Amino acid sequence: MGIITILLIAISLSFDSFAASVSSGMSMCRKTLRASQTLKIALTLSVFQAVFPIIGWWLGAAFRDEISQADHWIAFGLLTFLGVRMIIEGRVPIKQRKVKHPTRWRVLLPMAVATSIDAFAVGVSFSFFVENIWMPILVIGIVTFAISMAGLYMGRKLGQKVAGIGEIVGGIVLILIGLKILIEHLFFLNC
Repeated sequence: MGIITILLIAISLSFDSFAASVSSGMSMCRKTLRASQTLKIALTLSVFQAVFPIIGWWLGAAFRDEISQADHWIAFGLLTFLGVRMIIEGRVPIKQRKVKHPTRWRVLLPMAVATSIDAFAVGVSFSFFVENIWMPILVIGIVTFAISMAGLYMGRKLGQKVAGIGEIVGGIVLILIGLKILIEHLFFLNC
């Protein structure tokens, strides 16, 4: 799997965290966000987004032999499912995604888990095509951190307009990557 594909997956995965960050930025009580608040939210989201693919990769690798004949279909199915879900969620207005006190751990941890479930599924897909998980994980963590930071600040300004579009685009990209994996396996790897 090439760096461009990994970067596109990282960007697509980060749109859930972006939407959560935009919601968090919008719900903050103050006019300006403190650096410590933005770092806490963005770091938590990016750490979870990076850890969940490791878990998925490990579980996928443990059962690779049992499912190797269908790995391309599983990757396609997971990425398509996630992409469709992101497109559907992207259509929900950001005002309906209220997040209260996003810097409190009891709000932040469930938000981080919820935005990282798709990263777990991508980790399972990675187990079929990626031997070394550390570079994709590093890319996913860095991209999620940067996009989450941007989302927090954008939440005060244009969050209602941007977050949904980002999730829809991310969903389309995940579906296209799943389709690419399927086409490559069916038509080019078995030659």
